[in-house]
Amino acid sequence: MSHKYNNRLIPLAKQLRKDMTAQERRLWYQYLRMHPIRFQRQKVIGNYIVDFYCHRAKLVIEIDGSQHYTDEGQRYDEKRDEVLKSLGLSICRVANNDVNERFSAVCQHIDCVVLQRVSDSLSQLR
Repeated sequence: MSHKYNNRLIPLAKQLRKDMTAQERRLWYQYLRMHPIRFQRQKVIGNYIVDFYCHRAKLVIEIDGSQHYTDEGQRYDEKRDEVLKSLGLSICRVANNDVNERFSAVCQHIDCVVLQRVSDSLSQLR
């Protein structure tokens, strides 16, 4: 199932792909790009652009910098997460510091979440 999206966000998503943060770039080029289950980067879903998206696992991965820890940032993220969850998506938030300092653990966590989400969806088909 494909999600509806705001066409006007496509140019911004393309620009964000070119201007990824160091942490997004590291996670993409050193892990997600080669993941056996396909991920997309800077994917437009509804009126939002998510950092990384795995359709098969119905999983959004967000890499959070300092702006996400302000009161305003947290309110925005809560609203955004609510909308994404209403579409049946799960959101995995990873702090920039974790990508920098605990990269292997971040990758292992993502792997576990992906495998769990994929196996859950397969068991629902049975």
